Amino acid sequence: MKKIIFSIAMTIPLIAAAQLKDSATRVIRMQGTVNFRDAGGYKTADGKRVITGKVFRSADISKLTDADMQVMANHHIYTVIDFRGKKESAAAEDRLLPNTDYTLSPAGSDSMPDPKQMAQKIKQKGFLMDMYGQRSVQYYGERYRPLFQKLLSLPDTSSLLYHCSGGRDRTGMASALFLYVLGVPQQTIEDDFVASNVYLEPIMGKWYKPMQQAFGMSEAEIRAEMDLRPEHIRNFFSAINAEYGSVEKFMQQEMGVGPKEINVLKQKYTLQ
Repeated sequence: MKKIIFSIAMTIPLIAAAQLKDSATRVIRMQGTVNFRDAGGYKTADGKRVITGKVFRSADISKLTDADMQVMANHHIYTVIDFRGKKESAAAEDRLLPNTDYTLSPAGSDSMPDPKQMAQKIKQKGFLMDMYGQRSVQYYGERYRPLFQKLLSLPDTSSLLYHCSGGRDRTGMASALFLYVLGVPQQTIEDDFVASNVYLEPIMGKWYKPMQQAFGMSEAEIRAEMDLRPEHIRNFFSAINAEYGSVEKFMQQEMGVGPKEINVLKQKYTLQ
């Protein structure tokens, strides 16, 4: 993992590389999944810090090993939010600790394009910008409402994990909202978002090769369309602002998370 991070960090701007190094401190090495990270540790604009050891994000957790399950137990991860679609999750069921509070929150995921449709969208370009844009706003409230309701009620004895298949798009949006309401600066949110490019490289590199043959595109062309960029998460926030007037109004209307609830979240998940 360190070799991968170093080699890719050499090709990105120094500010992003510094953030990648900072984000790498949150990576938890698992045998049966990738992009498993502590969502905390970041500084907020008012000088506080998001707590660690309480909220986690990941890719697919259906193949966790016994050793991985011990890591889950060590971190008290007994609340799990799954953003995958119904068929997607049924095909690779989460491996969970006994008595885990599991919630499938599939809004929008069952309408994801199939491989043939995705190939066409990638060739047309702008696939991810569209995915993070106005077309998907209709799903955000229903998809992320369970996460924030669980965060508000999460007991002191339990930690929470949210994930999708790759832990980058649906999960990345969730992390962006979580960090935003806690007051983490936009630049940090964007850097945390694009860090998934590095943590997923071991599997994304394997995915791109068959995609080249199936799509009739070069790896460089596919990466240009599929790698995460800051403008994707900016488009996500812009679409919410355009539809609701502000992220705060979206949180209030769709999540039931107004000023009072945001204060509760800050009390629970940030420290001086």
